[in-house]
Amino acid sequence: MTSNSLFDLAVDKTTKTVTINMEFEAAHSLVWDAFTKPELLDQWVAPKPYVSKTKYMDFKVGGRRFYAMIGPEGQERWAMQEYTSITPKTNFKMKNAFADKDENLELPGSDWDHIFSEQDGMTKVRITIYNESLVRLENLLDGFKIGFKMSFDNLTSLLKTIH
Repeated sequence: MTSNSLFDLAVDKTTKTVTINMEFEAAHSLVWDAFTKPELLDQWVAPKPYVSKTKYMDFKVGGRRFYAMIGPEGQERWAMQEYTSITPKTNFKMKNAFADKDENLELPGSDWDHIFSEQDGMTKVRITIYNESLVRLENLLDGFKIGFKMSFDNLTSLLKTIH
């Protein structure tokens, strides 16, 4: 695998959406697994020096992933994802919201739509994130951009080691 990965993040405040386009020179099934298996998610989804810890994950429609981003001094930021639609290997949708350690959600959250495709040996992932609240979107935006780019770099490195 070479460094032909691509990352692009765009924000549309009028529609309260963030769109992320990524390309990886990695097998489609491997990229899908990296987004849908907790043992792989926990290896890349948190921007360093944070780590991700999945408490539980049931990747099926109506299933949930409950996980924390844990900081270098042990501080935890919990979140809940609920899967609302899954088309194996091509698409999954989920609702995402921050939560406390007891799974009490902090609403409003956001709706995520992940689309996976393969073209010319590259696996493409397009994520569209809709936020019900423009205020929530604006409050998260700067940290989100930096954090997601760092997570993308983590994923690119992980894919090189497990291909």
